[in-house]
Amino acid sequence: MIYTLTLNPAIDYYMDMNKLDEGELNKVNNSYTLAGGKGINVSKVLKNFGVESIALGFCGGFTGEYIKSDLNKYGIKDNFITLSENSRINVKIKTTKNETEIMGKSPNISQENIDVLLSIIDSIKDNDILILSGSVPISVKDDIYKDIIQKTKSKNNVKIILDSRENAFKIAVKEKVFLTKPNRKELSEYFGNDIRSVYDIITYAKELVKDGSENVLVSLGKEGSALVNKDEAYIGNAPNGQLVSSVGSGDAMVAGIVYGISKDLNILDAYKYAIASATATAFSEGLTSFEKMNSFLDKIEVKKINVK
Repeated sequence: MIYTLTLNPAIDYYMDMNKLDEGELNKVNNSYTLAGGKGINVSKVLKNFGVESIALGFCGGFTGEYIKSDLNKYGIKDNFITLSENSRINVKIKTTKNETEIMGKSPNISQENIDVLLSIIDSIKDNDILILSGSVPISVKDDIYKDIIQKTKSKNNVKIILDSRENAFKIAVKEKVFLTKPNRKELSEYFGNDIRSVYDIITYAKELVKDGSENVLVSLGKEGSALVNKDEAYIGNAPNGQLVSSVGSGDAMVAGIVYGISKDLNILDAYKYAIASATATAFSEGLTSFEKMNSFLDKIEVKKINVK
C-alpha cells in the first residue's frame, strides 16, 4: 500500500486576476477551491493514474470536514486524526506577472495527536511506500519525520519518499530514505550555498546521497530536472507548453515517480513518469489527468551526465 502523510493540510483557494494592488479593491477573474497539502496532492494524482493510496494527517473544524469531503469525492481513503481547531486556508493568487501564495495559520497539534499518528505508522507493512510531504506545523517538533521513519525500520523494504525542507528535512534525511525531491532553492538552503549550474546541482545532489538519500530528484522548473544516485546522474528536459500554474507540479513529480515504482519500473523509467506528470500539471488547471500526463511521455528526453 502507498501512504501519503500531510501534517499541515489546507483548503487551497486559487484566484486568477489581472494584477494585485496592495491596499486596493482587487477584482478576481476566476477562482476555485481544492483540498490541498503536498501529500494530498500526491494522493490525488495517484488516484488520477489509477493507483490507490491512503492519506494520513490531521484535520479539524469546518475546513477539515471540507478536506475529507473533497478526498471522499475523489475516492481516496483517509485516516486523518481529528483536531479541535480549524485546518488552515491557503490563498494562491495568479496574475499576468507572477504567482503569490499566502499560507494560513496552522492548528495546534498535541503530543496525544502525534502518538495516535505514530500508532498508525506502526501498522505499515513490508514493501509499502510512505510519502512524507510538506511543512511541519509550529506546534510539532522538527524531528517528527525522523520519529516516523524510525517506526518503519522494523519492516522490510518500506520505501520512504521525503519531500520537505529546513530543519525537519535535515534531521530526517540522515535516517536513510529511498528518495528526496528538493527544488533548486531547497537544495541551496540545505547546503547554505547558492546553487546555479547543472554541474553544481549534480555535485550537491551527490552530497545529499551521502547524507542519506538513496536517490535525489531535483526539480528545476522550466530548466527541467535532475535525478542523482551514488552510481549515476541524469538531466531531464522540460517539454514546451503553455504554463497555467506551477502550483502542485512538484507534488505531481513525486506522484509520477511513485507511480513508476509501484509498477515495478526501474528508477530511470519511473523518472520519465515524474517529468511527464510535473509537466502536465504545470499546463493544467489543477492536477494532471493520466491522459494528459501520458501525452507528454514521448516528449521526455533524459541525458546521462558523467560527473565524478
